[in-house]
Amino acid sequence: MNALGAAGLSPQRDVPAAKLGFWRVGGPVDLFVEVATVSGLQAILATGAPVSVIGNGSNLLVADAGIRGITVRLVGDFRHSDIQPSTGEVVAGAGLLNTVLLARLGKAGLAGLGCLAGVPGTIGGAIRMNAGTSLGWIGDLTTRIELISADGSLLQLPAADLDFRYRRATLPPGAIVTRAWLRAETTDIGARKAEVIDHLRRRKATQPLSQPSCGSVFKNPPGDHAGRLIEYVGLKGAKFGGAQISDKHANFIVNLGGAKARDIYRLIRLARDKVADETGILLETEVHPAGDWPAQWWPLPLSVDVL
Repeated sequence: MNALGAAGLSPQRDVPAAKLGFWRVGGPVDLFVEVATVSGLQAILATGAPVSVIGNGSNLLVADAGIRGITVRLVGDFRHSDIQPSTGEVVAGAGLLNTVLLARLGKAGLAGLGCLAGVPGTIGGAIRMNAGTSLGWIGDLTTRIELISADGSLLQLPAADLDFRYRRATLPPGAIVTRAWLRAETTDIGARKAEVIDHLRRRKATQPLSQPSCGSVFKNPPGDHAGRLIEYVGLKGAKFGGAQISDKHANFIVNLGGAKARDIYRLIRLARDKVADETGILLETEVHPAGDWPAQWWPLPLSVDVL
């Protein structure tokens, strides 16, 4: 705490993770701190404590026991952007909300980052998971990134070094993305905006956007859709505790009110195992566990014997 205070940071103790994430579940985080500068982030890494970056909390399942160490949210400098309307080059801070960047691009008369439309996270999270929609993937529009390595060094890497794949980018262990260089489009703006409007309309019609969730729980397997498979095995609408596999879209698990992280985990296990048993397809989770989970629960084991 003293080292963080000396760096101009104001950590808070025992902040409920339920206040920080979209699922509204999870126990207290030991220390929560908003960090506005690279030097502040380096000071946190220098403490040697475990560090978790929570971003917008839109793709995390935080354990009921909470998160040990220091949990970070990037603000300040990490939410800046530099947009060049003439060339389409965009530099975006890792803490910048995807929705905010899209709004800024629209004001600048640019388009082409529709892959982020409806994705509720931050640029840093989008890079880490190669976020995307039917309109494309952020990895295809990234030219380079800046990151802080686990030892506190500030580095830049070309996009080719990240080996972007479906819902995945390869980053150095312990690295934290701080900025990304992206390519927007300067032509066909009207057509691109129309694509985004249509995409958001379909998303609103088919997804449970009015209920707390983390978006898609599973990655789509090659040639199929996780939601279709979960519905096929009869689990659409299944409930455990305060959590439910959405009766609107089976690849969403929603918090009906008062859900615990273990309720959501139970439904994830149930859906993955039943799909595997009945179809032979082993679904891979898109959401990421965070915090102090029982060691045998993640990665997902092949049966439900611990529940």
